[in-house]
Amino acid sequence: MDFAAAASVAFPVFIQGLALGLGLIVAIGAQNAFVLRQGLRREHVGSVVLFCAAADAVLIAAGVMGMARALGQSPNLARALALAGAAFLAVYGWQALRRARHVQRLGTSAAGSSLSPAAAVAQAAAFTLLNPHVYLDTVLLVGSIGAQQPAALRGWFIAGAAGASLVWFSVLGFGARWLAPWFARPRAWQVLDGLIAATMFALSALLVRHVLIGR
Repeated sequence: MDFAAAASVAFPVFIQGLALGLGLIVAIGAQNAFVLRQGLRREHVGSVVLFCAAADAVLIAAGVMGMARALGQSPNLARALALAGAAFLAVYGWQALRRARHVQRLGTSAAGSSLSPAAAVAQAAAFTLLNPHVYLDTVLLVGSIGAQQPAALRGWFIAGAAGASLVWFSVLGFGARWLAPWFARPRAWQVLDGLIAATMFALSALLVRHVLIGR
């Protein structure tokens, strides 16, 4: 297979991972608020962004590879988890659609005492690893969806999903000064939630299609 043919196969898988990662991570939450706060303060932004992105990458890779080994031994379980993932994404999309109908704000403040580099990373670790949803979303959901990909393409899916985290946290942390006024507008979050809903519904439909026709 030449490079162009390989790229044409790998690129859609990369984009699927990227879209799923962005859809799950771009939401109002404590971790995003903390990264934005550090960005507004211009305090240890690189360390915080790097930790959050690296933690997501490790969890995504562990989920995909672990689920791939488990699902490889049980095709019926693979199909069941794919359908469960499709249902979850549909529900997640519906929740995002409901959020888009209501005014929301990302509550964060640049006020407060300064943190040492170690304290900033420790807080980032707490917001990342002590959140039970990270294991449901990042490990189980993303892992089970990534495990549906052919073995040769799982790396591309992992790269896409992990890349979404790196891009989002970088934009949120390093672009905080410019993004803060935009994030303060409830309408901005309504638009984002609408896009998330559309993405989740599309990915849910792709999973159902995969189960029904096997590709």
